[in-house]
Order: sequence, then structure tokens, then C-alpha cells
Amino acid sequence: QLQLVESGGGLVQAGGSLRLSCAASGRTPSSYAMGWFRQAPGKEREFVAAISWSGGRIYYADSVKGRFTISRDNAKNTVYLQMNSLKPEDTAVYYCNLDGEFYNIKRMRVLSPWGQGTQVTVSS
Repeated sequence: QLQLVESGGGLVQAGGSLRLSCAASGRTPSSYAMGWFRQAPGKEREFVAAISWSGGRIYYADSVKGRFTISRDNAKNTVYLQMNSLKPEDTAVYYCNLDGEFYNIKRMRVLSPWGQGTQVTVSS
């Protein structure tokens, strides 16, 4: 069984930074892409960023391009999201997930049940 645990969220002022982490455990595929997603109050969950197993392919949603950076440490089965220049509209619960195919991540076709996520709140 796959398990994903997100952490690192919090309350930050606009323009500030946060670094999120997500650790995968259990029955992970031998190689897999990982991604970050978010869900704001009253809105559907949306794609934020994806990274391939090697880290050689990375894709961002237009809304975060240039401000967020995704990275991973395969030895720790962990993916990170460095968020800079945060805006109030970035306020959401942030989730991670994974799939064997990189392009499935941005299509939100993922393998694991969603975890609890981590709350990010950006005040103006």
C-alpha cells in the first residue's frame, strides 16, 4: 500500500517563502514521477508541478512558473516544493502524488489515494 505524507505548510505573508516536503512509503513503483497539486476552498484540486524520476523533466502550471521549484531525493523517496514570492491566491491545501508515467502527473492520473495534504495560507 502506498502512503504519502506532506509537510511544511504554514502561514506566511505575501512575498514570503515556504518549502514543502512529501515522503512516499510502502509499495512504490521501481521508478515513478511525482507531482504537487493544490485545492483552494470551494475549488477543484489542480495540478501545480511535476518531476520525472531522474529529475530531467519538469513541468509547472503557468500560475506558479518562475516562483515555485520542484525537486526530489530518490534515496529518501521524497519530493520538495520550494515556493517563493507567494501570493494570497496560492492559499490552498497542497498534496503530492505519483505515477509511473510523467505525463500522467499533469493530467492528475495518479496512483495513490490522496493524503491529508499540508495547508498553505498566504496573507495579504
